[in-house]
Amino acid sequence: MLLTGLIGYIMYSLKVNKDTIKIKEGLAIATFGWILISIFGALPFVFSKSIPTFVDAFFETVSGFTTTGATLVNNVEGMPKGILFWRSFTHWIGGMGILVFTVALLPMVGVGGFQIFKAESPGPTADRFVPRIKDTAKLLYITYLSFTAIQIILLMLGGMNLFESAVHTFGTVGTGGFSTRNKSIGAYDSTYIHIVISVFMILSGVSFPLYYSLIKGKWKEVLKDQELRLYLGIITISVILIAISLRTNIYKSMGFALRDALFQVSSIITTTGYATADFDLWPSFSKGILFMLMFIGGCAGSTAGGIKSIRILVLLKLIKRDIQKIFHPRAIIPIKNGDKIIQGETISGITSFFALYVFIFIVSTIIICLEGIDLESSASAVAVTLGNVGPGFGFVGPTRTFSEFSPYSKALFSILMLLGRLELFTIIALFVPKGWRNEV
Repeated sequence: MLLTGLIGYIMYSLKVNKDTIKIKEGLAIATFGWILISIFGALPFVFSKSIPTFVDAFFETVSGFTTTGATLVNNVEGMPKGILFWRSFTHWIGGMGILVFTVALLPMVGVGGFQIFKAESPGPTADRFVPRIKDTAKLLYITYLSFTAIQIILLMLGGMNLFESAVHTFGTVGTGGFSTRNKSIGAYDSTYIHIVISVFMILSGVSFPLYYSLIKGKWKEVLKDQELRLYLGIITISVILIAISLRTNIYKSMGFALRDALFQVSSIITTTGYATADFDLWPSFSKGILFMLMFIGGCAGSTAGGIKSIRILVLLKLIKRDIQKIFHPRAIIPIKNGDKIIQGETISGITSFFALYVFIFIVSTIIICLEGIDLESSASAVAVTLGNVGPGFGFVGPTRTFSEFSPYSKALFSILMLLGRLELFTIIALFVPKGWRNEV
């Protein structure tokens, strides 16, 4: 803290020539802010010798701040409580975004704060639901704090002590997934705890501005939200299908099959990464559904990762429109989200994002395969780091860690986690010099 504070004070004391933040400054602040906070955040692991090498400590910290939850610690229960607390607290800070946090609390960043907010907001658009961006960030954090306090209390009522309740709440509302137990939530043989965490994972995967609409009494607007309906629909169908598969092949009780299916579907689609069972041993059908959910992710404007449900919704509408235009070539069919027409620029950004996401996934999988890792494990490792999910299948299953990968692969995974958290373009745009020169 002293080292970080000293360097922060020196940087704060530097003379500033401009008092406005344009797009390129917003992108740079978001990207380098996340890299720097990860570097400084790794120091407690190194100083305490809990994770001796800096590459490993940096990986663990990036995983924490980006709310990925991928770990290389093989014996979590052997780590000091202070380190375990810090490890999970990175989820809580990173969940809503470190820089949105500063915009909410530091008025001096208010000028140009929207560029920072836009650069690291999860989703295709960054809309403010109150006039001032600082007030928007504060309202988001009021909701975030409320969820945190309520879940801590509910977990304590279920038998967890205050420390474990806080740590697992940080991982839930931040959709991170770091636990104090080697078996994750599976170490707690309590249906109550499993259900509470499942519910709050789903709530944390919902767009936070919708909660503001609920507070304002706009229930109909929330119920008609197409992204929310798609998100909840995917969860419902996935839970039913996986539960039937588990009851047919593994479980003797439909109740336990539904419980574990609900938990793992909620954990994967919200990119939280907690586990109550070794889903790597589940039938291929169930694993296939979970693998698909790793890409979909939660809603835009939530703490979840992945491609986001709104982008999936728009892509489905685009497919539907193209099919309709086969029969009606001259028809003008706008793409809508509810009653609002989605602008062509937004649609173009969504399709570009999807194409770039798939391209990065394929190239990164091939690179990891060069290390001699099998295709399933390589693809899974890339999917869970790029989508900020956490555990995957095979080499990175829920009972294994990333510790066996080479330092080069860990560095690549760290980059993928940052790319996924900052929605690809925020970082990639920095490497386009022409864009910097031509910015208005």
